[in-house]
Amino acid sequence: MKETLEKGNHVLMDFEKASDIHYLRWLIIDDKNSPFTKEEDKGRSPKLVYSSNFDGSVEKHLDDLSSDGLKPIQDPNHPHAIDPNENLMDQIYGCCTDYPEPGNRTPDTRKKFFKANIVKVAAFYRGSPRRSVKQILQENDLRIHLKQLLEDRPWNGATALEMHRTLQKEILEDPKFSWAKEKFKMPRINYFKLGLLGLVILILLPVVLIWVIIVQLGYEKKDKYYENYRSDLNAEKVEILEEYEDLTAGENTDESDPHVKNMVINYQNQFSQLVDLKPGKVRRITFKAMMLFARVLIPIQFVDGRLMNIPTIHFARWVLFDDEKRVLFFSNFDGSWQQYLGDFIDQSGWGLTAIFSNTTVFPKTNWLGLTGILSMRNIMPTSKNFFPGGAYNEEHFLAWSRDTELPTDIWYSAYPELSIKNVNNNSWIRVLLQKNLNKKKAKKFFELI
Repeated sequence: MKETLEKGNHVLMDFEKASDIHYLRWLIIDDKNSPFTKEEDKGRSPKLVYSSNFDGSVEKHLDDLSSDGLKPIQDPNHPHAIDPNENLMDQIYGCCTDYPEPGNRTPDTRKKFFKANIVKVAAFYRGSPRRSVKQILQENDLRIHLKQLLEDRPWNGATALEMHRTLQKEILEDPKFSWAKEKFKMPRINYFKLGLLGLVILILLPVVLIWVIIVQLGYEKKDKYYENYRSDLNAEKVEILEEYEDLTAGENTDESDPHVKNMVINYQNQFSQLVDLKPGKVRRITFKAMMLFARVLIPIQFVDGRLMNIPTIHFARWVLFDDEKRVLFFSNFDGSWQQYLGDFIDQSGWGLTAIFSNTTVFPKTNWLGLTGILSMRNIMPTSKNFFPGGAYNEEHFLAWSRDTELPTDIWYSAYPELSIKNVNNNSWIRVLLQKNLNKKKAKKFFELI
């Protein structure tokens, strides 16, 4: 399946036709034969994990997964490895315990199995709110078409306003772009709710400060912390993790090269991570409080394609599971692993630290990393006692991130050639195309194209 996807043949579930799945991944955890499974977890049962970002309701998505009509994977190189007569989900989940037995595999029995194994999300981020896969692809087609029109015509010294009006009339009269007439409003920060949240935080501030002191003096100083560097990590494991991170920038465009001809140019990356929560109610409450804060804050403030001022994340998800003892973190982002985590450290190290310092063997942290908001901006001295540590301790944090990362067996993106900035810019192009612009906004319109 992985090889099929890498060649650009997205046969999985006919995703190109379904047009409602942005990203998905499958990975296996707790496999005793995997070098990524810790010794203490090798006694656990192996688990197949599925995560997806989709449009519409959960019920609709489960109906799609449970359908009889999903095409099977066929492997001509290993014809006896899988049964080509089975449904795709049957091929995959037939290897899982409690999945319906052959002869009893129907949409209803499959859906019942999937529902029984759903794990609720603890917090979730989306970089392009209110946009479906269909809309994202349509708006990208619109930008490409507009760019082609600009390049193909002389325009004879027309002003930006005149060019905008010409393109507006032509596009909105074109039946192919009839959807572009529908009004779309870009998501905005909800300052009213943000103000209410700030008021609640102000009221709770004494409790928060007392709690941070309890965590720092009663727990953090006693906890074991992460001290390895990346040079200390298992080279074989790192090589496996890097396999999906070799981004193709398209420099080699020699179509006679079979490798290039079949290559999918992918500007995006993925990250899967599994960590244990530190024992005790205090750590669990702290982690869940941070997740609650994220669930409230994200849809209010982070709606313009930037999470904590990081403009590269498409989707991110935290999942608390296994009796609230372990955490899975998934993200889909642009660029390299190093750049992605570097952005996190620079822009939201305090948020990362406040969340993940509650997990086992994290780099040494002070005050849940909250002093990072002040000390990293030179408002508070970066002394030994007040330096936030955690994610701000870059070398240890990068090594910890690699050490807790898991290989993703299957990863799918519906628009691998688009960055989150591209997605949001394309939406702005569509919005500005519909309006009567002044000179300044007309120039902005063409800058986006």
